[in-house]
Amino acid sequence: MLVILGGLWSGFLQILGFWMDHLIFINIVLSIAIVFFERREPRTVWTWLLLLYFIPILGIFLYFMIGHDFHKQHMFRTKEIEDAMYSAISRQEEVIIRDEFEPKDPRLRKYLDVVLMNLEAADAVYSADNHIEIYTDGREKFRALYEEMQKAKEYIHIQYYIIRNDELWQPFEKLLIEKVQQGVEVRLLYDSMGSRTMRKSDWKRMKEAGIQVGEFFPALLGRLQLRMNYRNHRKIVVIDGKSAFVGGFNIGREYVGMEPKFGYWRDTHLQIRGSAVLSLHIRFILDWNYATKQNLFITDRYFEEYKEECKGGAAVQIVASGPDSKWQNIRNVYLKMISKARKNIYIQTPYFIPDETVMNAIRIAAMSGVDVRVMIPCKPDHPFVYWATYSYIGDLLEAGAKCYTYDNGFLHAKGMVVDGVVSCYGTANMDIRSFCLNFEVNAVVYSVQTAEQLEALFLEDLKSCTRVTRELYGKRSYLVRFKEQFSRLFSPLL
Repeated sequence: MLVILGGLWSGFLQILGFWMDHLIFINIVLSIAIVFFERREPRTVWTWLLLLYFIPILGIFLYFMIGHDFHKQHMFRTKEIEDAMYSAISRQEEVIIRDEFEPKDPRLRKYLDVVLMNLEAADAVYSADNHIEIYTDGREKFRALYEEMQKAKEYIHIQYYIIRNDELWQPFEKLLIEKVQQGVEVRLLYDSMGSRTMRKSDWKRMKEAGIQVGEFFPALLGRLQLRMNYRNHRKIVVIDGKSAFVGGFNIGREYVGMEPKFGYWRDTHLQIRGSAVLSLHIRFILDWNYATKQNLFITDRYFEEYKEECKGGAAVQIVASGPDSKWQNIRNVYLKMISKARKNIYIQTPYFIPDETVMNAIRIAAMSGVDVRVMIPCKPDHPFVYWATYSYIGDLLEAGAKCYTYDNGFLHAKGMVVDGVVSCYGTANMDIRSFCLNFEVNAVVYSVQTAEQLEALFLEDLKSCTRVTRELYGKRSYLVRFKEQFSRLFSPLL
């Protein structure tokens, strides 16, 4: 054994010696790759270059761990083929281009270019027959979800970034096993990193009970997850093709206010009935097919439309984005909505780390007289990201935007409402990671009724907020300012 350990140690020293001898050459090669061959923002490029040259050994290690994945093109090749199937159903842009498209509400005509962009770039089908329920409280959301699952007759398809085996999840698992015994198909897709607290025995127990389980990007070394990027951050549930849920809530005790560290959990989740359910289902199936190497597209009954359920008047496009997308679809939706705002823009996000283009768009809107209000948490769940978020608030204040910190627990809602007409809510944060590196999905809702509801909820939340004025912001301690700038400098390392 000592001989083997000695050999391993000797081999390690030889590898380390090679790296040290060729450190400058390796840095030059990585720098060339970052500058010329990878599509990164200038700010991100500079951050990586500084890290490689000033902390070379750590910089190289971090680059290979989180900066780049040489298997990226291979990982998404299958998904690109499947996504091509989805594009075949997106032909509505021809009607808009010929000016033959007439929305039910005339106020929506000014957003036809947003609809067209989502059709052409994101394959986001427009449907105008949806009914939407908004949930901001975790207990109410999960009660509604549980009741819908109880009604399931054919299938329940579930996708969450985080699932914890705690007092919130356990009743759901019991119900799902009961539904399997009743002949209902149950599929559960989880993200390997987000649900890393679950044990293999938990998944094994569910599989043995008949629940079909899929894992997105499994850990390479047991429970040790080295792949920080390309996480599936989507939260989708589809039940019998009749009802679907999408939004910010994951499954864990903190999401129903049972974690003292966070207190009350303020989030936003949508329940949708109508044709948009099919769009969310297709999104789930694409991810399921990729993770499990199955092909659910051959099952026709998953794609039937339930016309009897389509009695609402809200128009919806389901917009997905991720590292496999050609465009940053959700980011582009935000940009278009911001540019079209004339009265107000209300933004809620737990992480506010926008790229320069989004930041400039918000500042320009504020300087143009639009009532721009941004609400962030008053406490961090990830301190590094929180301080970076807080640093950007100062830039908004200088442009005349109004910024608030939510004091009644933790704010996790993710979305925007503009001019009381159009809203965009879902799983994507207002940050670079959500725009570029995570798999996300948002619902763009063209409905005055829904927008007014979301506006009213935002204004109600203001009663539990502290407004961050320029004077208050200027009184930050030097320690806080250091935390902000340090976090902001390294936030592009995504």
